[in-house]
Amino acid sequence: MWFRNLQIFRLADAWQYSSADLATALTRGLFVGCGATDQIARGWVPPRGEEGELVFTQQKQQLIALGVEQKLLPAAVVRQYAQAKLVDIEAAQGYKPGRKQVREVIEQMTLELLPRAFAKRGLTYLWIDPVNRWLVVDAASSQRADEAIEQLKLSLGDLPLSLLKTKLAPATAMTQWLAEGAAPGSFSIDRDCELRAAAEERAAVRYVRHNLDSDDVRNHIVAGKTVTRMSLTWQDRVSFTLTEQLQIKRLAFLDILKEDAERQAENADDLFAANFSLMCGNLEQLLAHLTKALGGESE
Repeated sequence: MWFRNLQIFRLADAWQYSSADLATALTRGLFVGCGATDQIARGWVPPRGEEGELVFTQQKQQLIALGVEQKLLPAAVVRQYAQAKLVDIEAAQGYKPGRKQVREVIEQMTLELLPRAFAKRGLTYLWIDPVNRWLVVDAASSQRADEAIEQLKLSLGDLPLSLLKTKLAPATAMTQWLAEGAAPGSFSIDRDCELRAAAEERAAVRYVRHNLDSDDVRNHIVAGKTVTRMSLTWQDRVSFTLTEQLQIKRLAFLDILKEDAERQAENADDLFAANFSLMCGNLEQLLAHLTKALGGESE
């Protein structure tokens, strides 16, 4: 359940859904696996497992989970079967199939192969903080986050929100921090970063596990490159990579935080609750401090 990536949204208005109301809304889009000819299926599942509630709530914080099942059908396999079919068609009709016929054969082969395709399942977690109006999706890509948000909109009917925007662009801020050799407030610069040129070819330099407080690194800024991603640590408790799109990647909580939760928990349910509470408590502060470090939230 520990989030690894953060796609950060702002709820436009105060969150009006109690856990019971939200659970009722989510029942409109419960997860059902792929049918014989479905390529992908999405729906809501209990975040704690099949026996749990659709909405897990701890100290006003809400956690929901989107189940996703996708059939694994490589395009190369479809083309292989379609090509064999097209050879038979050409032999029967005496001339090569046209584009429309080729497209129809590919669609036909896809439908015939889907029932035999392997299915891969996964979960996308969404954390809702109604007190501070955060909605955060644990997704590595914006596309995956958008899919989860769209599914939530389908269940709720309406969901006014927007991506978090700050007065200072992350790339501008990170470039300034790297040039000065320090990040503001409770943040410290780690050892990974990426710099890119603004020119059309977007030449890039990446440093991994490297001392970033050096003239060699800063010379890239002098040459006109800007920082597009940087690894940071917050309060010596949480490490992450910040991107120019204001996404948080490779989020990691120090083991000592998790060990504290494990010591306090008496069973699996207690541990889940303790982990979620600990994660939310830290992320609430992290997001507030990060927003401040980036000049505050833009209107």
